[in-house]
Amino acid sequence: MKELAEEELQTNIAQSEVFVLPSGQEIEKESIEPPDLAQVNQRIKDNLHALSDFKKNRQEGRSRHEYLKVLIKDLMTYYSYNQYFMEYLVDLFPGGQILEFLEACEVRRPVTIRSNSLKTRRRDLAQSLINRGVNLDPIGKWSKVGLVVYDSSVPVGATPEYLAGHYMLQGASSMLPVMALAPQEHEKIMDMCAAPGGKTSYIGALMKNTGMLVANDAKEERLKSLTANCHRMGINNLIVCNYDGRSFPKVMGGFDRILLDAPCSGTGVISKDEQVKINKSEKDIMRCSHIQKELILAAIDSVDSKSKTGGYVVYSTCSIMVEENEWVVDYALTHRNVKLVPTGLDFGKDGYTKYKDRRFHPSLNLTKRFYPHTQNMDGFFVAKFKKFANQIPKNQQNEKEEAEDEKMKEEEEDSVESEEENEVGQEKEEEVVKEPTPQKKNKKQNKKKPAKGKTQKPKETENEEKMEDNEEEKEEEEEVKKEPTPQKKTKKQTKKKAAKSKTPKSTNEEMEIDAKEETEELEEVKVQEEEKPKKKLKTKRKNTEQTETPATEQTKIPATEQTENNTTSPKKKRKAATAAMVTEAPTATKKVKKVTNNKNKKETVTDTKKQDEAEKSENNVDAEKEDADDTASAENITTNTKKAKKTTNKSATTAAKRLPKRSPNKKRKKP
Repeated sequence: MKELAEEELQTNIAQSEVFVLPSGQEIEKESIEPPDLAQVNQRIKDNLHALSDFKKNRQEGRSRHEYLKVLIKDLMTYYSYNQYFMEYLVDLFPGGQILEFLEACEVRRPVTIRSNSLKTRRRDLAQSLINRGVNLDPIGKWSKVGLVVYDSSVPVGATPEYLAGHYMLQGASSMLPVMALAPQEHEKIMDMCAAPGGKTSYIGALMKNTGMLVANDAKEERLKSLTANCHRMGINNLIVCNYDGRSFPKVMGGFDRILLDAPCSGTGVISKDEQVKINKSEKDIMRCSHIQKELILAAIDSVDSKSKTGGYVVYSTCSIMVEENEWVVDYALTHRNVKLVPTGLDFGKDGYTKYKDRRFHPSLNLTKRFYPHTQNMDGFFVAKFKKFANQIPKNQQNEKEEAEDEKMKEEEEDSVESEEENEVGQEKEEEVVKEPTPQKKNKKQNKKKPAKGKTQKPKETENEEKMEDNEEEKEEEEEVKKEPTPQKKTKKQTKKKAAKSKTPKSTNEEMEIDAKEETEELEEVKVQEEEKPKKKLKTKRKNTEQTETPATEQTKIPATEQTENNTTSPKKKRKAATAAMVTEAPTATKKVKKVTNNKNKKETVTDTKKQDEAEKSENNVDAEKEDADDTASAENITTNTKKAKKTTNKSATTAAKRLPKRSPNKKRKKP
């Protein structure tokens, strides 16, 4: 009996240790209802316990991937991280370390200050602050200038000691890169990303205001805080400049030591900025990594390897991502003549030499990583390089030249594209200015443009529309024929204007062209005048035949029928004669006006209007005469036609006399 009882106890213990994953119904309830955080927290702990000894504690038929999936989801809901960042942290901190890291990021780091050795000592500063009600202690054995503030009855950033420059509010992790750099007196040192000036003032204090210290930052707005802090701390050997660090080797070089605290994603300072939990994605990390690679190569190129005391570059970030730390350091080792050396920091975790499927240089174990859950400071990474040759490797130099050429080509292409866009914009503006006021659209255009959103019409309706369009065109042509045709510009005039608009010619060339055109036009007028008498003879013969035929027929036709013929036939003949007059008169006026338009460009519109009015008055007089002579005989028709021809000839001769005779040698006045 005792043996059976012991076996039951062991089975109950084993069953209690097994973690059972939530079913599908429980997951659906949690998705609909707000989650129970206490239950989620307990499930996270049970899941981590099961993963610590997965063979014993796992549920049968369940894989490790399923357990990790549930764990990541619970951590996202409990700590409010996005999926990418949480999956990355679970891979970076295996086991129970992930909970320690996440809990440490939820708590703010203690306030730390750094005493200024140029103006005071740490012991005296601590005593004066304690007298003001500040509770503090030394930061640790690794620092001789750092203090930790636990509590204070006065604002630490507004004491007289702070305003006098006796100390600087600075995080513990930001002191580490300067300690690794170890600046010496009478050296030429640069802080490539210097703002707001905490590390720069620390370097200046260690240099004891000797040598030359260059503080650079790419953002001009941040230089105000840099200069203010350095003035307050009493740094006198400082040069502040505003350049892009990637192009700094072209500006200045030959430094003994350079500190590069590169801009990063800030994944090590989550307690200061909680938006990092949600905002950061893989694209952001890779973009930061690319900038950091360019900056570290520029920093190495700015250092002099032949320096007696230096030739060092310190690279640091406030990030825990491998892409921003070990990956960048390994890239610098393969692209420049540098090597890693010990940082001089006795604590911290060594850098990764391999991570997942990536393999880095074995010397990366000399780099240091710092975490909030182990050192109680912000997440940080520090690496120290020693440059042993100023020459760039040939392969890398070729790559660098190719990259510069590509940049130049891209800039040229961008400039060309911008110029083309400007030209196109100017042309469009000119076209808009030149375009006349838009007229009303015809019925055809309205029919051709279908409304938006409507389907295309079938073929039968299209054929019907085409038939209607053809009928409308025919009607318009008939109306145009009935109306008197307006005077149109000749081909020569259009060619002249097109040529003048395209290419401006000299005055001599214009005179020669005008002389040629005048001679051609005079020849055409002569030919037309020679053809006129022939046409007159033909018309006379026709009129005589028409007058003879009715006289012979009147003898045979009775009196009743003669009256009808006298009333009807002369009307038809008069209409035909007037039609011939109308057709001949405009042709003569057109030819005269061609000459006037080509020769006299200075004539105003009033002359043309007067001529049109004169012609209209003459036509009206002819029409009145015809109405008055409806009862006259056919002989009067011939006289009327002769008079009409004489009037047309007179108008043509008067218009020709008005033309000024100009020699081709005279210079033409510009309009």
